[in-house]
Amino acid sequence: MSSAASAITLSPAEVLRQAPVAQAPNGICYATSGQITLAVTDLERMVATVPRAAAAALSRKAYYFVPLTVSQGDDTVIADRYDVALSDHAVCHRNLTLGDSQCVFISTRLMDDKFSVAFEFYINVGHAVVERAGVSQSFAELAWKQAESDVRGETSLDAYELRKLATTPGPDAEKHKNEYLASTFADAISIYLLSLFIDVDYYDLRERDYPLLAPSALAERLRKVAELFPPNPGFEFAIYYKRRS
Repeated sequence: MSSAASAITLSPAEVLRQAPVAQAPNGICYATSGQITLAVTDLERMVATVPRAAAAALSRKAYYFVPLTVSQGDDTVIADRYDVALSDHAVCHRNLTLGDSQCVFISTRLMDDKFSVAFEFYINVGHAVVERAGVSQSFAELAWKQAESDVRGETSLDAYELRKLATTPGPDAEKHKNEYLASTFADAISIYLLSLFIDVDYYDLRERDYPLLAPSALAERLRKVAELFPPNPGFEFAIYYKRRS
């Protein structure tokens, strides 16, 4: 029997009915379904990492960690384990509104390790916080000052492209500026959360499509985020410019 034939898929609604939801100490609701390889202790700590001040913006949202979230035309199905055939149509995550709540299905088996799974989760959290709470004025002032100073690189391809548009005079410059600041704030939140959960070598985040933001500039942004969202008890934020031996 082929692996595709033996794989079991469920609708998102079926996953919601079958997967018991837990609530982390910070208030975030989450669940697992199917054969995920992430250790329970790692998952619990990963969710608990999100500071309460940030988690407060995630009400009526639940995160489901599943093997694969698969796009089938206009429909989405959840695979109970990794499957090579289904992985061709899998997405890293899918946000679905079911009833009066938003459910986020994260494909844990598309990624190699807890670093990648955590970053996918934190990227989603970062964008959700910005969507609900907006961009901090103090962070916006810092990021825009860096952009005007032509600091090297950025934290994502979106931020890199939007910064070029925002700093080019034109009728849509202000719109692009707001989009740029939202993107950089979400990026900074994501990287900050990742650094609370696991030791991060900044250059592990490098991409081929754009240069990384200069380390000193990123440090300024992360310190600003840490002021806005202090770590929960048991977590520590620190920046080292040289890896300790």
